[in-house]
Amino acid sequence: MTKQVIKTIVVDDEPLARKGLRARLERHDDVQVLAECQNGLEAVSSISQHRPDLVFLDIQMPGLNGFQVIHKLRELKQPIPMIVFITAYDSYAIKAFDVHALDYLLKPADDERLGAALNKVREYYSTQHQDEQSQKLVSLVAELTGDDCEEILRKLANGEPVETNPYPDVLAIKDGSEVTRVNVQDIQWIDAAGDYMCVHALDGMHIMRKTMKELEQELNPQFFVRVHRSAIANIRFVKKLVSHISGEYHLILQNDTELKVSRSHRDKVKAAMKM
Repeated sequence: MTKQVIKTIVVDDEPLARKGLRARLERHDDVQVLAECQNGLEAVSSISQHRPDLVFLDIQMPGLNGFQVIHKLRELKQPIPMIVFITAYDSYAIKAFDVHALDYLLKPADDERLGAALNKVREYYSTQHQDEQSQKLVSLVAELTGDDCEEILRKLANGEPVETNPYPDVLAIKDGSEVTRVNVQDIQWIDAAGDYMCVHALDGMHIMRKTMKELEQELNPQFFVRVHRSAIANIRFVKKLVSHISGEYHLILQNDTELKVSRSHRDKVKAAMKM
């Protein structure tokens, strides 16, 4: 008997993660990788075009995150394929995935965990449970938004936006073969060092390769404000804003770190501090 081929798309904003997952998936002769996508918008377009059976979907991406990809597919009235989330979220979110999603891979996932996820996929695929999976995803969206499932479906049917928090609770910072998960609420400030970002958190400093603009887009502007061309501060850790005779302003953090506020960002900083 010929095996059913599971048509698959891989979505992750990290090139090495995409290529690594694709290489491991291609070891399974019943999995065909149709495409790789580096962001949510590409994912929506590729899923609409290829109609895959399965998508490995990263949650933390700039622009459209993983949840918003699902929302957009619903808005476009596209069938939702089986979803395996790729995530660095904390245990609370993972419990939600256990209830609502087909499966999840916690970065960095090993071959055994990937194999277990594919076995779940094969079971669903062979018994044609995709409709049940779609309903579970709607339930997940309902849990994240506070709306009930009927309200979610009504909004999607009427083209109304379904709002969730687009900002991650955790930053996954890769260092060689290791990935460190840093709680966003513990980040005090971020400054640039060439092509790298220095993320100063309560548990110490972490180095990540990302642009300041990308990080600014990922972090909740309610708490994180650009204070300088090469620095972002978490307002929750600011003790005071000090003006100097020269007209310059400096932020003093609770640990007495001093950050210069450039003229171009001064008004934004004052607004964030409700001054």
